[in-house]
Amino acid sequence: MTTTLPVAADQPGAGVPSVTVISPIDGRVLDVLRGATPDEVRSAADRLRRGQSAWESLGLEGRLVWLGRYRNWLLDNVDRINGLLHAETGKAKAEAPIELGLSIDALNYYSAHAAEFLGADRPWPHSPLTATKRLETNYRPYPLVGVISPWNYPLALALFDALPALIAGAAVLLKPSSETPLAISAAVAGWEAIGAPTVFATVVGAGIGATVVDSVDYVQFTGSTATGRTVAQQAAARLIPYGLELGGKDAAIVLADADLAQAARGIAFGGLSNSGQMCTAVERVYVESSVYEPFVAKLVEVVAALRQRPGAADDGSIDLGAMVTESQVAVCEEQVRDAVAKGASVRAGGEGSGHYFAPTVLTGVDHTMKVMTEETFGPILPVMPVRDAEEAVRLANDSQYGLSASVWTGNSQRGKEIARRLEVGSVDVNDVNAHLACFPLPMSGWKESGAGGGRLGGAAGIRKYCRTTAVTSPRLEVSAIAALLWFPYSPTKTQLVERAMRLLGGRDIKRRFGM
Repeated sequence: MTTTLPVAADQPGAGVPSVTVISPIDGRVLDVLRGATPDEVRSAADRLRRGQSAWESLGLEGRLVWLGRYRNWLLDNVDRINGLLHAETGKAKAEAPIELGLSIDALNYYSAHAAEFLGADRPWPHSPLTATKRLETNYRPYPLVGVISPWNYPLALALFDALPALIAGAAVLLKPSSETPLAISAAVAGWEAIGAPTVFATVVGAGIGATVVDSVDYVQFTGSTATGRTVAQQAAARLIPYGLELGGKDAAIVLADADLAQAARGIAFGGLSNSGQMCTAVERVYVESSVYEPFVAKLVEVVAALRQRPGAADDGSIDLGAMVTESQVAVCEEQVRDAVAKGASVRAGGEGSGHYFAPTVLTGVDHTMKVMTEETFGPILPVMPVRDAEEAVRLANDSQYGLSASVWTGNSQRGKEIARRLEVGSVDVNDVNAHLACFPLPMSGWKESGAGGGRLGGAAGIRKYCRTTAVTSPRLEVSAIAALLWFPYSPTKTQLVERAMRLLGGRDIKRRFGM
């Protein structure tokens, strides 16, 4: 079920504020959706809870049958979903297919590895004290997972979370951003279209996020650090676990031995794709001073050649599309004004209008400027010279954020050494955002960029939607051990226990035998 219903005067809840979805490309109204009330959110949560037990009882193989059918439905409807995504986000038409493509790749990855990740762990006892025990860890899903997703990648950043949770056996209540609810609502409608069990639904509307958090057993939030703090506080008050993927101010480090042309192309792509509206976008560039000017020249050349045609139909050849919100354009304008007022130079772009902001390169920047310290979430590349790699690492770490970074060098081993010194969750050497498609790796944020463990990747990316049960069972008859350790106590038993503990705990003859 979804709550993306047309507004009608005779419908229940028609007095609730509607959600008007406007295309940032040309300002046309794409749809008007009926907003969900808090009571409707709670009702949706109750309905999903009722279906979850049977969903879990299907077992992994049974659930994967439905996920396979859902994958096929998504692929059969990819053109319609991508069309909605392009229209509501304004992103370049060439970038729209990436979201659903990566989501399906993540689904295939977790489907292939779920038996391994969700099967019981059976570690060997660590000590002779417990050698008579069989040890087992079992994974059971949280009944209801809440996913609150953002507007910049409304398909991928919702499905990256929802699909592993469904595979684990949880039900999922998804609240997309009111700015971009159409593509993900259409995708989730496919779950019902294939006749799958009632364990996956969306609720759309303003002001209902708190109700979602109050209605679920685990919440995954992607969005701003400020809102993430509110979600964390609300979840903590209920003592439910949460995962947060928040803001970023990602740095790129260009060393003197780097392929400058490759670095310029990669950094332009990493900072300007999706018009810079990406938590892991390159937002700061530090370049060793000996190659600073030639690098800037190459970067300006790449950026100046990018094609952005505000309001025009996209035949697939536009490089930069619109920005989802005008308020984010205003942030870009303010950061450029602040930088220029403090001595920066605009080498390309620097201006915006409506939902568009030109791809921009700034030089003469430093850490007194907002553009170097505050999240931009727009198509701006400020470039700063540094003496050496040491200064680059120090400045890259001089941030409250710690999501990802990139290092550009002709020596990949040196790049990996620098990567280990950066205070971020992910680092790409001679690439940008490659880690996002490497699903065996964890994706997580340090500092104010995240909390609650990784949001995706490896076993942790699906086990986080599970509770663990530790089980011990006897390998041998336990009566002798029980006679030694259980009631009643005696002086002789106490002495034997003391000697056994010393023998097990000591790591030299003197302490093991009390010599």
